[in-house]
Amino acid sequence: MTNAPRHAQARAQAPVRTKVRRRGQRSPLASAGLHLSLIVASVIAVFPVLWVLLTSLKPAKYATTTDFVKEPTLENYTNLLNDTPFLTWFGNSLLVAALTTVLGVFVSSTTGYAVSRFRFPGKRGLMWTLLVTQMFPVAVLIVPIYNIMASMGLLNSSAGLVVTYLTIAVPFCAWMMKGFFDTIPREIDESGYVDGLTPFGTFWRLILPLAKPGIAVTAFYSFITAWGEVAYASAFMVGDENLTLAGGLQKFVNQYGAQWGPMTAASVLIAVPAALVFLFAQRHLVTGMSAGAVKG
Repeated sequence: MTNAPRHAQARAQAPVRTKVRRRGQRSPLASAGLHLSLIVASVIAVFPVLWVLLTSLKPAKYATTTDFVKEPTLENYTNLLNDTPFLTWFGNSLLVAALTTVLGVFVSSTTGYAVSRFRFPGKRGLMWTLLVTQMFPVAVLIVPIYNIMASMGLLNSSAGLVVTYLTIAVPFCAWMMKGFFDTIPREIDESGYVDGLTPFGTFWRLILPLAKPGIAVTAFYSFITAWGEVAYASAFMVGDENLTLAGGLQKFVNQYGAQWGPMTAASVLIAVPAALVFLFAQRHLVTGMSAGAVKG
């Protein structure tokens, strides 16, 4: 009996332990809300793509219905490939996008390296020019670029489209590559000069292998610019044998309606190359874009 008050007093004096949430640790309610928001955002992002895919598998009479699956068929794909010049348009777009990607990577990399490493007359003016050219909307540039292409005889040709797309891709990519090259130590260049390499040899053999993330971003941006562009391709190209996919898809839309079956089937096939390029470059995209944004 004598020990009971002492134990009670000791328990009363003992510090009360409270569960303290660690800094940055979310409550169950906040975690549930976050996961719910991510699920909703994912559904919103995936739904349009899924709807296009399902519509491409419906017969034409059910194309505008709200049924997810209605008599699935591959008729839209077979008609698209057999009864339209889709493969010609696809080949033209692939050629233009491939040339734009290769030339865009080379021109942007060499330009970015030059302005990052060397001092030369007009350097500041060149950088301002690359910056200012990105401020003009496409609608303003179509007419002057059209006149330039016409004077050079490049209208209705793949070469004209490649040159046009390079004017879009190179300024942005050169700025980004310049910022990426700024993060590579100059001692690497100096070691190349000591070994007897020329500036281009140093760039090609030592610097370029270290710039794979930036090159991946440049290649991806150049490809998407050429692959998905509509305004220039529609204005500069005529004739089924010269059209790219951007102009070819407009054949499925007229003043009386739209052929949703072939159009959605074409949209699915068009997305495949872009998805493959993204999957190839995705591991470098975040690194390249963040590195290019560190210094300007």
